[in-house]
Amino acid sequence: MSEPGGAVELRLPGLLADDAGGRSVHRVAADGVRTVADLLDAVATDCPRLDRRLRDETGVLRPYVNVFVGADDVRWAQGLATPVRAGDVVLVLPSVAGG
Repeated sequence: MSEPGGAVELRLPGLLADDAGGRSVHRVAADGVRTVADLLDAVATDCPRLDRRLRDETGVLRPYVNVFVGADDVRWAQGLATPVRAGDVVLVLPSVAGG
């Protein structure tokens, strides 16, 4: 459940933690963070390498990056414009392929 004045949490797999200063969890104050794009922008300030792994030069999510707000895939919601609120957990999962 969301709480006013709280934080939005970005969770990353270990594979991306190196690009995020070694951290797999980032909490960003919900003030001013209204969308997934806002959250990624806030984290990119401290972790530009992570941002380059997640988004291309135009700011669009890379095809192999999956982002979920709770259980909802943002690609099937409003993309990077998907709303986030205090208490939300945003999970980033790179696609896995192989054979």
